Amino acid sequence: MLNAESMLLIHGRIFDGTGEEVIPDGAIWVEGDEIRRVGSMEEFTDVGDDVPRIDLGGRFAMPGMTEAHSHLSYFNASSLQDLDMNCTAEATTIYAVANARTMLRHGYTSAHSFGSLHAVDVAVRNAINSGIAPGPRYVACGRDVLGTGGMIDWNPDHLQLGMDGLALLADNPWEVRKVIRSVRKSGADTVKVYLDGEGMIESDLPGELSYTQEEADAAADEGHRRNLRLICHARSADAVTMAMKAGFDVIGHANYLNDEALDRMREQRHRIFVTPAIHWQVGLYENGAQFGFSHEVLDSMGYKDEMVETIASVAKMKAAGIRVLPGGDFGLAWTPHGTYARDLQNFVELFGFTPRETLIAATRDAGALVDFGGKVGTLEAGKFADIVVADGDPLDDITVLQDQDKITTVIKGGRIYHNTLPSGPRFDLGAQPGLGATEKENVLASTQ
Repeated sequence: MLNAESMLLIHGRIFDGTGEEVIPDGAIWVEGDEIRRVGSMEEFTDVGDDVPRIDLGGRFAMPGMTEAHSHLSYFNASSLQDLDMNCTAEATTIYAVANARTMLRHGYTSAHSFGSLHAVDVAVRNAINSGIAPGPRYVACGRDVLGTGGMIDWNPDHLQLGMDGLALLADNPWEVRKVIRSVRKSGADTVKVYLDGEGMIESDLPGELSYTQEEADAAADEGHRRNLRLICHARSADAVTMAMKAGFDVIGHANYLNDEALDRMREQRHRIFVTPAIHWQVGLYENGAQFGFSHEVLDSMGYKDEMVETIASVAKMKAAGIRVLPGGDFGLAWTPHGTYARDLQNFVELFGFTPRETLIAATRDAGALVDFGGKVGTLEAGKFADIVVADGDPLDDITVLQDQDKITTVIKGGRIYHNTLPSGPRFDLGAQPGLGATEKENVLASTQ
């Protein structure tokens, strides 16, 4: 006997994320928070009339996407100061809750943090999990870990500002272990370590290693002993090699690769993930001028060359079978929240992925990154009912997913968070934090 928490999405073009061909006229049967069955329409003749139907009208149904390099606690930052003394912990938390809602509305039902201010990630993750606030399933990061003078240690010593909520400074292996224990104590799922620099700060330039191998080894060992996933900022080949030697799990950026770095990544390809986050550079070139970063300034900082190298590195990683995932460092002034699907376009136009490969990277492969018990990333029986419906075909035009109005339905765990289809309950994510299956039936009954 079917319970009340059941619905059938019918007449959709089903992209299940597994790599199989699209089902041209298919259905998805949801029970509770899971998918019971996915297949062609003729496979559902046994479903009783008491199960509510939502007619997709031939629209494109796909797994909810995963934003693999996210910063929910960042909000239109244009400087390191904006991530530190210019924004209180209280305001940061409010922004993060709003960003979580925005991310879910755009079809991202899961997200993997790549750094948090204060302990905001943990608080927001807990609020989402408890149903207090709508948002994606979230893998929460702690405060960044770096050495003195590292990538985001921006303030001069004479100011005596400390790092407050931005980062935890640690020098020598035992200090590194101590701050990672602190991250674990805060309740985070992951810890991010900066291994090299970035063009934005002169005390740690691109390619300049900010940790020794001994410190990186200590970070990975301590994190793994304490059940934390180890992620890193590693732009240079030397930093990537350091991360691979230490056993880091997720590599952020990997803009430059040499043979040793690539070989080590290839050997460990079954366990690692890479998030190039190239929209950091793309966004700077598209929007940076209004924040003082003209093309000439960016070229002088080496970003043009870095983009060229990143494109070449991704091609090598793709050929080596390394899982490269979309995720664009969103939350900065030039990469605002709500534009997440722009990185899908980068994968097609810059990295040479097909739209199909891009969607698989954003669903199945990124789902493997966040994991959640192996229950996200594809539309299959027993997986969480995380489903997005689009009015358009992203396999033909990947930019369809950038248009919020074309994301007609967002379902997470069998709960409708957004729906503008003529069939089914009309529901806007901005109105309330979710609709349970029993409520869906009541709404459906009132509209029939």
